[in-house]
Amino acid sequence: MRLRRSRLYRGVPMSASDGLDGLLAEQIAYYRARAPEYFDGVIEGAVGGGELEAALDAFRPAGDVLELACGPGTRTPQLLRHAASVTALDASPEMIAIASTKVGAEAVRVRFVCADVFGWTPDRRYDVVFFGFWLSHVPLERFESFWSLVDDALAPGGRVFFADDAYRTPDELIEGESSSTIERRLSDGTRHRAVKVPHDPADLERRIARLGWRIAVTQTSGPFFWGAGSRG
Repeated sequence: MRLRRSRLYRGVPMSASDGLDGLLAEQIAYYRARAPEYFDGVIEGAVGGGELEAALDAFRPAGDVLELACGPGTRTPQLLRHAASVTALDASPEMIAIASTKVGAEAVRVRFVCADVFGWTPDRRYDVVFFGFWLSHVPLERFESFWSLVDDALAPGGRVFFADDAYRTPDELIEGESSSTIERRLSDGTRHRAVKVPHDPADLERRIARLGWRIAVTQTSGPFFWGAGSRG
């Protein structure tokens, strides 16, 4: 019999450890706790990372840009190369605090919003919606509703760009390879469940197309892929 390990997870009440809402709460708790050590072990410097930067620059996210799940602001300064303004949203105030240090003098063009993507409603529309390394953290059960949120946030003729990967280590697969629930550990040994859907670029492109979007998904020479396009 497998022992219940809920009490070992930090930041989430034991009663919330079951079900999709509990899993997403643990995911937020993980990224809040991980903020001080976020850049330890990230793979964005791997082969193909430069291709993502080049692809985003070629896309030219101009106008008013919404960045969903901005994290520590890895891409926010790059968005500001092209954007008139950026609204950067994340559920972790700790991540937002880091992101706010990345924009320097351009802070006047950035509005940071601390909110859970799954419970947030856009208060305006944007020319571009961007999300980096977030889509794989959206459970398939919330995939359609997430894209409805993106649609609600886009101005007529608006565009979308995202980047992601399907990288999961064997020790993360606590429920087996077929499950999108993983477990990640922090440097202090605490464990948090999170969502990591291992999207295949071609399958992902078809899945998005079925929702009425025209988005091409491109694999890099490394573990990453990006998608760019608009509403169909």
